[in-house]
Amino acid sequence: MGILYDDLVIVRHSEKEGEPSVITVNCPDKTGLDLSTDGKWCYLVFWVVGKPTTRWGLLKKRLVEACPSCSSASGISFYTELQPPKPPDVFLLKLCCYDRRGLLHDVTEVLCELELVIKKVKVSTTPEGKVMDLFFITDTRELLHTKKRQQDTYDHLKEVTGNALINCDIEMIGPEATACSQGPSFLPHEITDGMLNLEMLDEQQSGYLPPDSVSITMDNLLSPGHTLVQIVCQDHKGLLYDIMRTLKDYNIQISYGRFSTKRKTECELDLFIMQTDGKKIVDPSKQSALRSRLWMELCRPLRVALVSRGPDTELLVANPVELSGKGRPLVFHDITLALKMLKTGIFSAEIGRHMIGDREWEVYRVLLDEGDGLSVPREKIEQAVWKMLMGWE
Repeated sequence: MGILYDDLVIVRHSEKEGEPSVITVNCPDKTGLDLSTDGKWCYLVFWVVGKPTTRWGLLKKRLVEACPSCSSASGISFYTELQPPKPPDVFLLKLCCYDRRGLLHDVTEVLCELELVIKKVKVSTTPEGKVMDLFFITDTRELLHTKKRQQDTYDHLKEVTGNALINCDIEMIGPEATACSQGPSFLPHEITDGMLNLEMLDEQQSGYLPPDSVSITMDNLLSPGHTLVQIVCQDHKGLLYDIMRTLKDYNIQISYGRFSTKRKTECELDLFIMQTDGKKIVDPSKQSALRSRLWMELCRPLRVALVSRGPDTELLVANPVELSGKGRPLVFHDITLALKMLKTGIFSAEIGRHMIGDREWEVYRVLLDEGDGLSVPREKIEQAVWKMLMGWE
């Protein structure tokens, strides 16, 4: 007798507007999932405040899909759990339109709403004012190979582009189209310097928080079986994601965790962690490495820079890729939204993955359409993109 499927994730909606709803997750444990666990079973409680556009049903569905199978707790599917997941099918969406301001964001927003994940993109503008968008995408629903799903995608794109749409085509391609490139040679030092050096931190640059805005302490005395990690930092979009992906990459398990916010901007976290062998982290070098990486990921979860490329101006945004191969969600969506709000056009855009040092990075390159000259100051563009990515806009 196991836990019912519907009981894996329970959403209790708030009775009054502005009050938090409560989401509970009760499922088998695995590295990268846990907040309160005995090593076999995990229990999580989130107090969240939704928006009018929050899709609660979809949120519950995605949380259920993230839970390991119930049989894994008893070891029945242990062999299956060790097998790498089948990579999703990659599709090429070719979109040709007459250009207009904000078009790229509108298309990106539609793809996000349809749960189509953008893995790579190439956007170019012709002298005649036409745009050719190449989106390399995967389908969260795993249905894009069907005629119905493709037609639904076309209908949504047609609705948002209107008479500007010239042609739209979707075809399945091989996964090598989104493969990672080697080397940072083509990237400017404004991006690569911050990737390769944990000590370089210029708080005057956009995309970096002041070093004293993040406090991380470790203690091995308060718990007989766990290392306590205490984090105090400024809140931002994806804060829990940045902490959890870092611990997951280090193969660290959380036995218990508590997260709270103060004054809506300051966050405090207490995490009782241990290594995969069930022991504390007592090695000073391991403690220092984990602390440095956590500090880096919280001070600069993304890199943002505006650089000159000959006579043109290019916006670059970079974020680390998880060891599992997953990139940071909604980055391209937020970049295009920030530029749309600034009424700044996009001449071309490109997303690619690159090995820089010993890590894989997702790099977004956006060549701005300056027209008769860049009307918005460079500093304002950097700050606007950074704030949108951090959820401060």
